[in-house]
Amino acid sequence: MGRFICAETPGNADVLQLRERPTPNPAAGQVVVSQTKMGLNFLDVYQTSGVYPFPEKDVFVPGNEGVGRVLAVGEGVTSFKEGDRVGYPMAVGAFAEERVIAADRLVHLPEEISDDMAAASMLKGMTVEYLLNRSVPLQAGDKVVFHAAAGGVGLLAGQWLRAMGIEAIGTAGSAEKCALAKEAGYDHVINYTEENFVEVVKDITGGKGVRAVYDSVGKDTYPGSLQVLQNCGYFIAFGQSSGMIKDFKLGDLASNGSLYAQRPTLATYIATNAQLSETANNLFAMLGSGKLNVSVNQRYDLADTADAFRALTGRQTTGVTLIETGL
Repeated sequence: MGRFICAETPGNADVLQLRERPTPNPAAGQVVVSQTKMGLNFLDVYQTSGVYPFPEKDVFVPGNEGVGRVLAVGEGVTSFKEGDRVGYPMAVGAFAEERVIAADRLVHLPEEISDDMAAASMLKGMTVEYLLNRSVPLQAGDKVVFHAAAGGVGLLAGQWLRAMGIEAIGTAGSAEKCALAKEAGYDHVINYTEENFVEVVKDITGGKGVRAVYDSVGKDTYPGSLQVLQNCGYFIAFGQSSGMIKDFKLGDLASNGSLYAQRPTLATYIATNAQLSETANNLFAMLGSGKLNVSVNQRYDLADTADAFRALTGRQTTGVTLIETGL
């Protein structure tokens, strides 16, 4: 038997329940994982709330990244064996002590990558990897804006941007969060509760603007994000923590300088096992080199997942939040 978190209907943290279920049996091509730690992401909140499709005939188990050890493998699985340390991103159903998952969605964890490090970085770190290496053709010396710079993705992005030689401007919502972002490698950090980030970015860049804006905030930062882009710049909207952008028009891209816009998802960039492996290897190389460090700033037992949701949506968290099983 293993504990798991579920919801019968869409809603906020109040709909989450702790239950138990028998250890699953793997079908062909599947692996059963005994999980130690799982990362918490805004995606989990979106899915639980019903922003994304909700199961009609079963309870919903949130969570999209986790690490642990292989308990059992199904027929035809040759790449994993019992006892292997494994991790994964973007496979819903993570908030559980035991789960079944397709073998081609798993990666082996290198010996030097701890469970903490992997659980804190699989989804967020791979998100940073594709944002900086694939969404925009960045070059050393470019200037970018990264909103929510003190969040889990933002703190990793600051370090990665510094390693790439990019001049990074972060935004955050408190003096404490600004200090964290600055420590993570951002050249400039703007407290958007005290300053107009559009005016400050234009001042920093001498009115020229930046090559790219990475925006996971959404409604509250749009259309200001477009206003700080240089001509033919890139608006990368990869989240919506403040709500969905509802007034987007193609004409906005023309009037702000022939801009490019993308609404990417990690799932697209790791759709195949080869893509997943390449992205994971790039992330693990950055972690192993010491260029990328992960800040686990909040920890919750699996039974307290609802409290973790409340802290995240209340903007009371910094860095990474882990859900732990104690296994």
